[in-house]
Amino acid sequence: MVGAFAAVLVAIFAIYSFTAHAPSSAGVAVGRQLHFFSAPLAASTLNGDANLNPPCTLAHHDRRALNVCLLVKRGPLVLDFFVTDSTACEREVSTLQSLAEEPSLRGVQFAAVAINASHAATARAVRKHGWTIPVAYDADGGVGALYGVTACPMLELSERGGRVADRLIGEHWLNENALEARVRPLIGAGVSG
Repeated sequence: MVGAFAAVLVAIFAIYSFTAHAPSSAGVAVGRQLHFFSAPLAASTLNGDANLNPPCTLAHHDRRALNVCLLVKRGPLVLDFFVTDSTACEREVSTLQSLAEEPSLRGVQFAAVAINASHAATARAVRKHGWTIPVAYDADGGVGALYGVTACPMLELSERGGRVADRLIGEHWLNENALEARVRPLIGAGVSG
């Protein structure tokens, strides 16, 4: 009897643990607003942690930082979260770089953030791959926590204004054609201003 009771308790605890501690869905849900932040660009001299409550005006913007609020004011944004010690995750940034050079996607902005990465490691990755899109680093993991980044690569595709149109997770999106098909609908979507 005691053994059966113990087995029931173990089963209840396992079910509770699975449902209470299951990984939450990463990123910002489709239809929601991106979380705004400003983070130091890897190719700059700016050092420090990301600002999770940045000013959204050019007058108060440090050009050495990636400011998501300012980017989405200009147009649609494809924002990639990656880690510097993952070949697949770094390849995703290279895929974004290729799409950024596609004339038919002019107007769509591409940017990436290295989660829990140092300035030096992120700058090395930028130089190694020749990335020219804005690549920032998130030294203390604040941006990663804000977005709930639990997988890599992870991309947030937002319309102009910052409303999330799509969230893409996994290595399938390393394929340039597959990603382009999801990015193309951003052109002309969203609010103006």
